[in-house]
Parts: sequence; structure tokens; C-alpha cells
Amino acid sequence: MNRSIPDFVYDIVRFLFSFGLFTLDVGTLPLMNPLTFADFQQLIRDRYYKTDAARGTPGTFMWLVEEFGELATALQDNAPGKNPTPEQRANLDEEFADVIAWLTTLANINGVDLEKALSKYTTPGKVEGVKS
Repeated sequence: MNRSIPDFVYDIVRFLFSFGLFTLDVGTLPLMNPLTFADFQQLIRDRYYKTDAARGTPGTFMWLVEEFGELATALQDNAPGKNPTPEQRANLDEEFADVIAWLTTLANINGVDLEKALSKYTTPGKVEGVKS
């Protein structure tokens, strides 16, 4: 497929779009298929595995924790009753993406297939009830 935008941008936009984290006008990008967790996990693996594996689980977990802190700050900046700037709103989107990317990295270096792991939520009867 001949694309006018780099593949990695296209893939990230597809991923964010598939989870409603990104919206666009029809016709802005070529017709897209939803990006699956397996696709995203492979994208992260292809791009970062060597560095991530060398850093190891403890170091990678610390980066994930840092991203959770940044997400917490972004959530606070965008809390109900606040009037976030456009930059603060955009940062919230970025921090969600960063947490997902670092969690995916952690799964990769620990041999976890996220799509398979997430099937517990798509298989009827596997998860019952809700946490309050």
C-alpha cells in the first residue's frame, strides 16, 4: 500500500481511533481497518524490543509508573469543573497512549500476548460482576 504518511503515524492514529481516543473527518486519512491489540503489540515489539529487553522488567516497570503519574496529573488538569487548555486536553490523550505503550512494552518483555490475555473480557462468563 502506498501511503502519504509514515507507517508508524498511520498505525498510531489507527490504534487511537479504534479506542475512540482520536477522531477525524472522513476522508482525512485513507480508509482504515481497526488496529488490534495484536497489531499494536507487534508494532511496539518491532520498534522497541531490543532496548526494552535490555532495560528489563524492573526498569520498564518504573517507566510505566512514571507514565501513570503523568496520567494522574493530566486527569487532574482535566477533572470535572476544571477548564483545561487545549494543550492540557491534548496532553491527556498523549498520557493515555503513553501508558498503553509502556504497558505493552512490559507485556512484550515478559512474554504476555495482550490480545489473548484480554480475551477474558470478550469471552462470555469469564468475568462476572464489577468492582465498586
